[in-house]
Amino acid sequence: MLIKVFGSAVFGVEATTITIEVNMDKGIGYHLVGLPDNAIKESSYRIAAALKNNGYAMPGKKITINMAPADLRKEGSAYDLPLAIGILVASAQIKSGEVNKYIIMGELSLDGSLQPIRGALPIAIKAKEEGFKGFFLPKQNVNEAAIVSGLDVYGLENLQQIIDFFEGKGILEPTIIDTRAEFHKTLNFPEFDFSDVRGQESIKRCMEIAAAGGHNIILIGPPGAGKTMIAKRLPSILPPMTLREALETTKIHSVAGKLKEVGLMNQRPFRSPHHTISNVALVGGGSYPQPGEISMAHNGVLFLDELPEFKRDVLEVMRQPLEDREVTISRAKFTVTYPSSFMLVASMNPSPSGFFNDPEAPQTSSPHEMQRYMSKISGPLLDRIDIHIEVTPVPFEKLSDDRKAESSVDIRARVTKARELQSARFEAMEHLHYNAQMNSKHIREFCKLDDHSKELLKTAMERLNLSARAYDRILKVSRTIADLEGSESVGSYHIAEAIQYRSLDRDGWLG
Repeated sequence: MLIKVFGSAVFGVEATTITIEVNMDKGIGYHLVGLPDNAIKESSYRIAAALKNNGYAMPGKKITINMAPADLRKEGSAYDLPLAIGILVASAQIKSGEVNKYIIMGELSLDGSLQPIRGALPIAIKAKEEGFKGFFLPKQNVNEAAIVSGLDVYGLENLQQIIDFFEGKGILEPTIIDTRAEFHKTLNFPEFDFSDVRGQESIKRCMEIAAAGGHNIILIGPPGAGKTMIAKRLPSILPPMTLREALETTKIHSVAGKLKEVGLMNQRPFRSPHHTISNVALVGGGSYPQPGEISMAHNGVLFLDELPEFKRDVLEVMRQPLEDREVTISRAKFTVTYPSSFMLVASMNPSPSGFFNDPEAPQTSSPHEMQRYMSKISGPLLDRIDIHIEVTPVPFEKLSDDRKAESSVDIRARVTKARELQSARFEAMEHLHYNAQMNSKHIREFCKLDDHSKELLKTAMERLNLSARAYDRILKVSRTIADLEGSESVGSYHIAEAIQYRSLDRDGWLG
């Protein structure tokens, strides 16, 4: 007897439907074909134990299972459940004419209970696109899959529940989630608020500009100056995520298996990897590619604390994703692409001792040590960071000031207003939503300068020996400063402020 059940494989952030053909014939044997990995080959042992512990048996016949398309490699233990159902139906232990109308995924324990899977959201999206009636999966993943409307999503605790459903013995209700209500539900405001930051008004201004235009920023200052404290508060002033951004972000975290029982993500991610991270963990990859930290930070913030402590080759692999806002991972037989549109926030000490250019502290680093320390970060990477700003320690008078500083809510309102201006400006342009995404063509169109502004920028370029990419960065930041003021044109004072935010281009920093 030949029957077909359906599962799904996830490549990148997209799913592909897998047809599982189970054929029962005379003889004895278990043959699994269609490029399964070791986890799938081992499934026969888990399936046999789960069936026995639930009152069923592995048939003593020749079982041939093909996972089509046969030239596409299948990975992971999530195929246990569809394989088990296929075997039960093909051996006539359960009867169902409906089994081919559903996508079925789940990892079996030996007692028949189900373990969570990865990629439930993209699988559900694909199931709806291809007209399947419903999707069976472990209960732990049901909230993320149920985001997809128009598809019956059933959360299972064990194998017996799906058997009872197909035999008409049990009632299993689909999980229904109102996606828009879930997205607009009351949010807990981020734990970290800018009202906790004493002093540092110029740094707050920089963070506001960075948030308003989506600009990458690096904070340079001695230990204890507040770099990490300020960086952690950046998500609290970013504009709320749109529904499209929330779905994109949720899909990536679903593929990585990081959602647990959370449904739709409506908070911007903040990722802060340790400086010992490998380049594969940062950008994604592996023999079975998974999204890295830069994709997990999609639509949010990637914070690299103590930037020079990261391996140089790790930092260099970020250069292309920072420009293209996506990362492509190529293997011999396939290529996957993960989105990686994030704000990079980096911090570093100004010297190995941490106190370079600080008149209050002794200078303990030689010029040679300074040069070696700064050379850990390449010029091309720094060119991709729009804003460089020095962070100085806060004096005691400001630390002890009990007056409440401006809150993140107030700053966020100005940032959101500036983003709305940018959205209206770029409305007719696909994949362009805020100033940091502009290319040279857009800069020429939206950042036109008068003669005085051109002369000011020319002088700065010559004296600071800035690269062409730094020129573009200054214009982008100037456009954002003008947007925060509600100004239609970029003025010389906008240019002058943007030039100040290129600290690492000045003499004395990079030698």
